[in-house]
Amino acid sequence: MRRFDLHTHSLQSDGTLTPAELVTRARAAGVDVLALTDHDVTDGIAEARITADRVGITLIAGVEISVTWQSQTVHIVGLNIDTADHVLQQGLARLREFRQWRAVEIGRRLQKKRIEGAYEGARRLAKGTIVSRTHFARFLVEQGYVRGMQQAFKQFLSSGKPGHVPGQWATLDEAVSWIRSAGGQAVVAHPARYKLSAGKLLRLFGEFRECGGAAIEVISGSHPPEATQHLARIAAEQDFLASAGSDYHGPEKTWMDLGRLPALPDGCVPVWRNWEMTGLATHEVVAESLS
Repeated sequence: MRRFDLHTHSLQSDGTLTPAELVTRARAAGVDVLALTDHDVTDGIAEARITADRVGITLIAGVEISVTWQSQTVHIVGLNIDTADHVLQQGLARLREFRQWRAVEIGRRLQKKRIEGAYEGARRLAKGTIVSRTHFARFLVEQGYVRGMQQAFKQFLSSGKPGHVPGQWATLDEAVSWIRSAGGQAVVAHPARYKLSAGKLLRLFGEFRECGGAAIEVISGSHPPEATQHLARIAAEQDFLASAGSDYHGPEKTWMDLGRLPALPDGCVPVWRNWEMTGLATHEVVAESLS
């Protein structure tokens, strides 16, 4: 049985491995089909594809788009996207512009708490285009302000804390439309991580479907087993395709290591059901949702 991991990050966003290192590590871990889904940027896809071709792994071009929905940040993964699509890239560029402003603002707010050089430090630790809260957390750990990443977020970067700057992301409809414009499938990332009531989560799924969303992440590295079973039931009841991804960021920070994802629960229809992929002779037709 082929192993899929359809949610990973490189240092082009907030991961710690280069795209080439990520692909090589995934291949060594037994992954057969890997999606690189960096936050709001696709710059790592070309490098990842070169390495994937060399080591013999199928690479799926992806992205994880930041969305504001009912004052909450949620993430929508796009799979099998055309990274050259103008509509997608224009939308992602807008989000990166906000990210840059937010990074400067986080640095300014931390400076008010006598934490000097936070923006410059986070920028130094960010090897790609994106400067994220994760890079600020790493800076705070490096400089001894906190003992670990979790404390950095809890003390400085989460909602209500000195360095928190609320997101101004894409709407749900925008994110899905950008992905569909690029020929991809939209997937709700790690649904069980959001601080939403059961009713609100179902409303999110309902609006997502109305926008043209295709799938939900039934398996995520951050989901406990009971959440996986619950999401599998929802996917079956609401006719969503099911995706699986580790949300791997690197060996230093991992919900679940590469190659360790369990199989989708019985009754799930995998998002990759009809993908056309090199080496998958049984999958010869591109899914209707990609057309």
